[in-house]
Amino acid sequence: MSYHYNPSFLLLLFVTLFLTSNYIIQINARHLLEVVVPELPKPELPHLPEIPNLPKLEFPEIPKPELPILPKPELLKIPKPEIPALPKLEMPAFPKPELSTLPKPEIPQVPKKP
Repeated sequence: MSYHYNPSFLLLLFVTLFLTSNYIIQINARHLLEVVVPELPKPELPHLPEIPNLPKLEFPEIPKPELPILPKPELLKIPKPEIPALPKLEMPAFPKPELSTLPKPEIPQVPKKP
């Protein structure tokens, strides 16, 4: 024999599980706040011997070589090219198109009732 779950029963079960899981999380958080952790003493590091300072190395100064002065090169002047003028093209005059006039249509009048 098969047994069918009632949808309202499943909804009630889901709501109950949801509410209890939320309550458990809050309890665990409260326990974490109330736990007292003992303070441990900090270990002291052993004293290290001092390292003697090494003398600074001094490098001899090297004289800077003198560079010969080079003459500045002169730039060549390039002549500007002249563009020849193009002759102006004249378009022939076209006559403007005229719209033909249409006769105004006469609208018949609607007879009036006496």
